[in-house]
Amino acid sequence: MQHFHEQLVKRHSYKLGYTVTKVWLQRSGLVSRAKSRSAHRKKRPRRPMIGMMLHQDGSRYAWVPGDRRAYDLIVTLDDATGEIYSAFIVEEEGTASTFRGLLETIERKGLFCSLYTDRGSHYFHTPQAGGKVSRSQLTQVGRALRQLGIEHIAAYSPQARGRSERAFGTLQDRLPKELRLAGISSVEGANDFLRNVYIDDYNRRFAVQAEQDGSAFVADSDGAAGDILCVQEERRVGNDNTLRWKALSLQLPESRLRPSFVRTQVRVREYPNGSLSVFWGPHRLGDYAPDGSLITQGTALAA
Repeated sequence: MQHFHEQLVKRHSYKLGYTVTKVWLQRSGLVSRAKSRSAHRKKRPRRPMIGMMLHQDGSRYAWVPGDRRAYDLIVTLDDATGEIYSAFIVEEEGTASTFRGLLETIERKGLFCSLYTDRGSHYFHTPQAGGKVSRSQLTQVGRALRQLGIEHIAAYSPQARGRSERAFGTLQDRLPKELRLAGISSVEGANDFLRNVYIDDYNRRFAVQAEQDGSAFVADSDGAAGDILCVQEERRVGNDNTLRWKALSLQLPESRLRPSFVRTQVRVREYPNGSLSVFWGPHRLGDYAPDGSLITQGTALAA
């Protein structure tokens, strides 16, 4: 309702106040009255400074006007202010979308202290359904956060994720309408709109002032996050100097490091955009497109 009133004022020079408009629409039967709220639940105090704790969550909804399919909107926001640092729409939430949101945030703001998420299987291993998450058996996300020195905090109830849940309530009410008004009907267009227009507008309207000045963010000065926020797994090279990665066969290029890598243990990194790299110890042997084709061979001691 508030968004509707804002658009009347913005687009049609509407003069009547919000309360008068709401009461008139309710009496006309065009807008239903809000349901009474449940018993008061005390909100958890915000962290006092930006960068101390971030939330990341996904919401499945028909975000794109004219497209009835549900997509996941992945949002990463600051607990201290509610400011959104990253938001984009994907087919389905998972490890790649998590890494993408974290990388966009770190590139924009820097490394942070802790991340608060639900207990989805891409975030945590949970040995017993509904039980405590494992702190020793890490997912790819858990491994990357540990490498970066970021504490990973698990939410054990929907109420514990109140900051992100309230943000998604606002986004579900407003974002599809804004996309429709902008004439956007594709995921690509929606993500471009989110990145270039909507996130900044949302933060101007809804972000609050942090309790304390300053920032707990630390610059990723050496760019290490880009090589950590990716899927990393070991593979053994076959007799034809290729290795299997999912449905792909990655051909290793010639190298001065050794005449052949047959039966050698190497490490594959799959980045959020689907590209791949193969490493032998500290040496980068090759970079590959998402379809497995070689883009560049490793520069270190290349043939």
